[in-house]
Amino acid sequence: MKLVYSLLLLSLIAPIALADDLPDLGDVSATVLSPLQEKKIADQIMRSVMSSDEVISDPEITDYIQNLGMRLASNGPDKTQWFNFFVVRDNSINAFAMPGGVIGVHTGLIVAATNESELAGVIGHEIGHVVQHHMARMMAQQKNDSLISLAGMALAILSARANPQLASAAMMTSSASTVQKQLDYTRDHEREADRVGISILESAGYDTHGMASFFQIMQKGTRYVEGSAPTFLRTHPITSERIADVTARIANSRYRMAPYSPDFDLVRAKILASGGIATQAVSLFQSNLRDRRYTSESAQHYGLAIAMLRVANVDGASKELSWLRANAPSHPFFASLAANIEVARDHPAQAAKAYQTGLAVYPGSRALIYGYAEHFLRVRQPQQALQLLNEKQSLYPDDAYLYELKSKAYADLSKNLLSHQAQGEGYFRRYNVPKALEQMDLAVKSGDGDFYQQSIVEARLKELRGLIDEPKKRGWFN
Repeated sequence: MKLVYSLLLLSLIAPIALADDLPDLGDVSATVLSPLQEKKIADQIMRSVMSSDEVISDPEITDYIQNLGMRLASNGPDKTQWFNFFVVRDNSINAFAMPGGVIGVHTGLIVAATNESELAGVIGHEIGHVVQHHMARMMAQQKNDSLISLAGMALAILSARANPQLASAAMMTSSASTVQKQLDYTRDHEREADRVGISILESAGYDTHGMASFFQIMQKGTRYVEGSAPTFLRTHPITSERIADVTARIANSRYRMAPYSPDFDLVRAKILASGGIATQAVSLFQSNLRDRRYTSESAQHYGLAIAMLRVANVDGASKELSWLRANAPSHPFFASLAANIEVARDHPAQAAKAYQTGLAVYPGSRALIYGYAEHFLRVRQPQQALQLLNEKQSLYPDDAYLYELKSKAYADLSKNLLSHQAQGEGYFRRYNVPKALEQMDLAVKSGDGDFYQQSIVEARLKELRGLIDEPKKRGWFN
């Protein structure tokens, strides 16, 4: 089912002085939320995000959007703000920000963009909402609202679906008037976020005209435009006035051709190939190639290969891979595709060789790391899986799935304490502290660890209990 997201922001840091005569709407963040309070709310939201089937877990797609988002954020006015970017499986053209720098991008937005500058323009706009503390300003009138109400409101909106009755039921967890106030973004907020976004685009080396051109696409493609939807769903009112304001602002900016990266086209193709009906995806890419409707021929062949695997046409996928190897520069996506083809053929030896070859060239590819570890677990080689995971975990210390793979490997080796410990760390990195606590408790009670291992999990158990007890002591989530 289709998620219906709405825009929510909370403040975290001190006022930011912006150039270009941005309106000074005042900063109230320090009197509304402390950084620690905001982090707790953000963690609750991320717990819901990480458990949602609508959030894409594909490492190549998630790494792309995270890297793009961090490139933009690093060129923003506040270098200390924490951000987490993720992709939502939703065909609508939209993006949203939530408390604590949590920013989601719909797959429909990525597909609708014609180049990376357009996509970057929307993400830059969302970053603008975060660094300008827009939600904190609106919260100034609701200082007495409990933090559980604010977090519950955000999670309710996150869980709302296309079914209006379900959305209404979710909204019961928070005051309707509070929800309305939080969602009723002012025109000044939108213009301010646009201006910050333009500044970020320029600093990051993107074409600022991409924002204006894509807003025009959004105006035509979204349902949430100037009164065409219930008020609480109007997350981004794309008005003609707003487009004119952005156009005027960039009128004196020269067009800039951002350095081409194939990642945008490949990710866009992978999203199209992975969603919907598989046979229709195959037909789409075949038609695009036949009629030459593309900006990147390589991306079309790559998308067709992914779609071919979905319909179990392994030979067809292999044919597309051969074309890519002969006609396109090497790329980590192609290396993981090669391994996936061997997995689909049930050729474990060839799959292992493909993973080894790929990792030798792209040692940081999470898709290859995941795939190779999964391969070892399939062929009942948990010790080799652990060796790989321990080697690569330093690259991604906050990757929940790497811990979950370690948990499976330890379980295969009948090492219960270490299995529960790894699973607990995985839950912790999915922001689910209660589940992490549960697993650490099981680890302590497993009885098969040595003194050193037992001491580590007992200390971790105590630490996790403190994380749960502290907000209660402070009265944040009563």
